[in-house]
Amino acid sequence: MGNPWKKTYLIPGGVFDSSSLKDEVHRLEEITSQSGFWDNHEKAENTMAAIKRVKARYEPWETLVAELEDAQVLLSLADEAGDESMEAEVSQAFEAVSQTYEKLKTLQLLGEKTDSASAFVTIHSGAGGTESCDWAAMLYRMYGRWVEQQGFKMTLLDIQEAEGGIKSVDVQIEGDYVHGLLKGEGGIHRLVRISPFDSAGRRHTSFASVYVSPVFDDDIEVDVKSEDIRVDTYRASGAGGQHINKTSSAVRMTHLESGIVVQCQNERSQLKNRVTAMKVLKSRLYEYYRQKQDEKRASTAAEKKDIGWGSQIRSYVFHPYTMVKDLRTRYETGNIQAVMDGDLDPFIEAYLRWRAGGLS
Repeated sequence: MGNPWKKTYLIPGGVFDSSSLKDEVHRLEEITSQSGFWDNHEKAENTMAAIKRVKARYEPWETLVAELEDAQVLLSLADEAGDESMEAEVSQAFEAVSQTYEKLKTLQLLGEKTDSASAFVTIHSGAGGTESCDWAAMLYRMYGRWVEQQGFKMTLLDIQEAEGGIKSVDVQIEGDYVHGLLKGEGGIHRLVRISPFDSAGRRHTSFASVYVSPVFDDDIEVDVKSEDIRVDTYRASGAGGQHINKTSSAVRMTHLESGIVVQCQNERSQLKNRVTAMKVLKSRLYEYYRQKQDEKRASTAAEKKDIGWGSQIRSYVFHPYTMVKDLRTRYETGNIQAVMDGDLDPFIEAYLRWRAGGLS
């Protein structure tokens, strides 16, 4: 009996050499066995996290190979027995392997130094007034849903609320390869819809910017001199009760040369907010200067671009039709509600493949 499923479930072949990654794990594990390894607890934790990240690069592939072999055995048994009643089980086995393979292919595109890091994400409303503040709030929810689906953790650092939504919001998203996955989200996002704030029911266009930078370990140095920044303190707003509004615990830092501004008010302590704000500022400056040195990327940080016409990376259209389209990769979908509910993986994968092609 011929095999009716072979062509349907053929998975692209390829070569994945894990030897160099295993050598790196061996090198790091030797460091953990040295005396006094835990004397510097923060450095030790970073080393253990590095081991976990490197193992995550090859262990899933080894698991995938084992699952593929199991599926092939199942297929052979069904073929030899001529039992077409097993088709559904065979189909599920190969579909699961295929989906895992696609996700692992995406991770293979993440090879830059900061790709494995967590990320700081800032959303600013732009041209459009109340409409844009509502749009910024919608994007905040969209990324929050994506974070939940991925099993990551999102911490609110600062939020500036406004009529109709959010003027700006800063968050930290923690998880392996968060920065690598979200770096393509940086830029201007454009919304077209019938305004819920317009009694005449007219169509409006709104803009918001998204800026993404890595949360990096202390081994990456960014020199920030005190004379290069202006520090302002103010009373925090939002959740936290009466105490949080009675003290000037919130911190705003402005880097004078680049114009980058960061804010933090999530802690009751001004000192803790200063520490977090400086960490965010260094992250933004690292990304800012890296982009300036990269001729293939924007010469200035995405946060410094005009938040309006001509600089958008993605359009979200609710009317007169429904579509989300990335203007760089040309990837698009008509299921806009799924995207707003956090289904960003197809856009992330398309961007990583597009960028890999552009840098090859």
